[in-house]
Amino acid sequence: MKLFSAEQYRGKRVCVALSGGIDSVCLLHALKEQAAACEIALSALHVEHGIRGEESVRDMQFCRTLCEEWGIPLKIQQVAVPDLVREHGGNLEQAARAVRYGAFHSLLEDDEADLVATAHHADDVAETVLFRLARGTGVSGMKAIMEYGGIVRPLLARTRAEIEAYAAENHLPHVEDSTNGDENYTRNYIRKTVLPAFAGIHGNATKHLVEFAALAAEEDDFLQKMAEEKIVRIAGEERVPVDLPDVLFARACLFCMRQYAPGGGYTRANIGEIGKLKTLQSGKKVALPVSDDCKGFSTLYAFREGKEIVFDREYAESSPQPEEIPFVAGRRNMDHLPATPLEMGLYTAPSPFSVREVDEYFSPDHGMKRKQLFVDLDAFPDGCVVRTRREGDMITPYHAPRKTLKKFLTDRKISARLSRKLPVIAKGSEVYAVVGVEIADSVKVTPSTVRCGCIR
Repeated sequence: MKLFSAEQYRGKRVCVALSGGIDSVCLLHALKEQAAACEIALSALHVEHGIRGEESVRDMQFCRTLCEEWGIPLKIQQVAVPDLVREHGGNLEQAARAVRYGAFHSLLEDDEADLVATAHHADDVAETVLFRLARGTGVSGMKAIMEYGGIVRPLLARTRAEIEAYAAENHLPHVEDSTNGDENYTRNYIRKTVLPAFAGIHGNATKHLVEFAALAAEEDDFLQKMAEEKIVRIAGEERVPVDLPDVLFARACLFCMRQYAPGGGYTRANIGEIGKLKTLQSGKKVALPVSDDCKGFSTLYAFREGKEIVFDREYAESSPQPEEIPFVAGRRNMDHLPATPLEMGLYTAPSPFSVREVDEYFSPDHGMKRKQLFVDLDAFPDGCVVRTRREGDMITPYHAPRKTLKKFLTDRKISARLSRKLPVIAKGSEVYAVVGVEIADSVKVTPSTVRCGCIR
């Protein structure tokens, strides 16, 4: 009996997450049997959580002995998870999982392995689907156990019964976690009572739950892509149209929130609060939570601006004007050393952007799709500075009549909140470029341009 083909991992350094239980032992054995033929550099990792006392130490020693007998390098990481929970709070199981996956990601980030293989199987997927349905979730939650970022699951197509048959056929030793029989743990109850009841209703219940999870993942990816395509991008910001169907509106909002504050634990309630902005006038806002990992700000805001929802990490009725920075047209080779960031055309304030000389030129419309503007670097007068907008600023936009900068930004549907932060390149009250938005007609690229520049 062959559990899976390791051909997909050919030439890779694969580290197995080894607990000592039957699933992970079978996974390690199956990879060991195919490692030479597939040129796989095989290793194992055991995380000892310090949760089950002597039994936990027994499991660690079992893994050490097994790997020695099979000639497989083993890395052991010991973490006192109960101490972490006492110090920081939280759930013991969740904390243990966080420690395990932290160890997996460290291996990958430290380039000690190309892939980390876990022994999750079809029954685990079915249990996860039922658990999340009972707790409350959407289609995204039905994706259950996925492969991502170097974490692979070779056994997902196999049931627990098939894995047990493989272990018996190959006379594989393993250890049993005594807590697996305790049905006070929700997942154990689902495994021992709920899934068998479903199997009594239909013999292929587990298979159908796994198929449902795969279908949900496919449909979720499709809807997510559609939602992201509906996001409007203006002046470096991502905006969600208020007239999107709810299923796309929620996904688009979540995508934008995670762009600004990846650590936020966003919920349906947060999406509901944002949804209320649909019926409110432009300028209204709601505050959203962010995690402690998001340094530098404590709140993420969602604003109703026109027919869109826009997100921002900071909000102030008036913000201090940054100092003027001399404008220096960027050189062609931005990697040239020695050179200061300013000499290379890199600006960090009031918002990050670059200016450099280029050979390739796109039309203004094409360029803005790439969030860049093309200019004649020699057309900027001496004495230009980088700053934010001021009262009295004027601009003659590309192929358009002269007007105040305030009216120009209003016509472009750029809010006062955003326009206060946009960098402009100006001399006195004359604006020659609004970064990420538009250039003045006087600095456009023409047939006589010698140095074409890209503002991005």
